[in-house]
Amino acid sequence: MRLPPDADTWWVVDPSIDREQYVRRLLKLYRETPTTCSEVHPQDREILDRLFHEGVPFAAVEAAFLLAAARRVYRDPRRAPLSPIRSLKYFLPVIREILDTPIDPGEIGFLEWKLRNVEPPTIDTALR
Repeated sequence: MRLPPDADTWWVVDPSIDREQYVRRLLKLYRETPTTCSEVHPQDREILDRLFHEGVPFAAVEAAFLLAAARRVYRDPRRAPLSPIRSLKYFLPVIREILDTPIDPGEIGFLEWKLRNVEPPTIDTALR
């Protein structure tokens, strides 16, 4: 993820990204997000079209993908495994959560690093 250097403006909608770029880039990120089935449905494109027209910043959607994936990957390992996310609809409440309470760009960078580099906890380590 490439965060702008100014933490105060990273939530601003980038006017240089048109609808097609927004949708295409976010669908690519969705497919690459851990815990998704990586299959895209027509409804997913409609959801992203709607988010674009509502002016939801690309960074907010990207942050929601990372936050939701981290919550699923690092949940209590004693609980039953979750099935893969099959629709972008799953992320809508997380996107709203982030829009209501923005996350610091450093935290988003940490989540991205953690999902890429750290193994999820096992039952043995969770019980210690």
